[in-house]
Amino acid sequence: MVRPLEHCNLLWQRKLRRAERNKLHERPQMTGAVARQILRGHPSFQQRHNAPFPIADRLYKVLRWTKQGGLPWLLLGLLVCAPIVRAQIAGFDRQSIEIFGTVFVEGANRPIGDIIVNIGSLTGGPFVSVLTDWNGRFHMRGLDPGMYEIVVEAPGYEPVRETLRLYGPSPPLELHLRESNPSPVRRTDYAVSVRELRIPGKARTAFEKGLERLAKNDADGSRTQFVRATTAFPDYYEAYYHIGVADLRLGREEDAAQAFQKAIDLSGGHYAWAQFALGLLLCRRGEYAEAETVIRKGLDVDGSPATGHLFLSVALFRLNRLEDAEKSAREALLRRPGFALAYLVLADVHGRRGEYARQLQNLDAYLKLEPDGPASKRVREVREVVRRIVFRTKDEE
Repeated sequence: MVRPLEHCNLLWQRKLRRAERNKLHERPQMTGAVARQILRGHPSFQQRHNAPFPIADRLYKVLRWTKQGGLPWLLLGLLVCAPIVRAQIAGFDRQSIEIFGTVFVEGANRPIGDIIVNIGSLTGGPFVSVLTDWNGRFHMRGLDPGMYEIVVEAPGYEPVRETLRLYGPSPPLELHLRESNPSPVRRTDYAVSVRELRIPGKARTAFEKGLERLAKNDADGSRTQFVRATTAFPDYYEAYYHIGVADLRLGREEDAAQAFQKAIDLSGGHYAWAQFALGLLLCRRGEYAEAETVIRKGLDVDGSPATGHLFLSVALFRLNRLEDAEKSAREALLRRPGFALAYLVLADVHGRRGEYARQLQNLDAYLKLEPDGPASKRVREVREVVRRIVFRTKDEE
């Protein structure tokens, strides 16, 4: 029987000694490992996320929001569905180095506004998200010298990544978004532009202030600004999504669920990030079948975000559909190589199957990508248990 890793380290040690006495007839398990970085934070959904912010691999300090010990809840607690701004920008004002550019729609060569541009240091430094203006332009000042990855992930478009070595002023960047999963009933560029033009300046300003406050971990202040944005423009579903993100970070899961649902309703079901976020919340509640349905609807709208596939893998794992869970986790890695959290899902899958050598490989892959992440200490504890079982099994063979 697979035993969950939802106990303290001493209990694990006692179980290991018992397992050794019984010649490993009892198997340890990594309980479902992913889940709530979005939601209280992508967070992210991440994070990293959208103009959803990609949720993602950058994790908020969410362990205090999760149940103690459990890796399934740990993973749920690491995900933050998010077009959430994941940022540590307190030290960003020390230098004059900057990154700036324009985001275009490929083909039409039309600048696109209200898109989140994520700028992250590849050396473990700051990670920040900025919003493009009406002319598709973005600008980030005060960066430290080094290697940076610029990522743009928006619903309905394929992700765009650009790596930049920055030791002085950056040349202007041009990032082109290519439409993904085109639909015969999709809105025209003109229709999209009309909606953008309908957003009052007051609403747009409040939304941008909300993003800035969320990036500074001021969830309460950001929520106030997002509410102001919806007051000025009641159809602002992106603002409702971020109200949900702020509510998650404030521990108001029921309010967050209502905000995500509002974003889904106002968008006519075309805002994938809100569906991913709601699906992850349902996972946290243990409503895995419902979560699968909601997340799949989001992927039908936009199948490009790795985060959506990761959240789906979590729901499928908890439903004990291991083959499907593994497939979804690998779909996430295809879309975002180096997505550390996907390796936790794979580790859970292999652990439940009793494939401990492969489980160990996935834990090592996670730790290589996230050596100092919020889950790394717990994952190292699990890894040590698995490692001892793998070597014990080899000795007995």
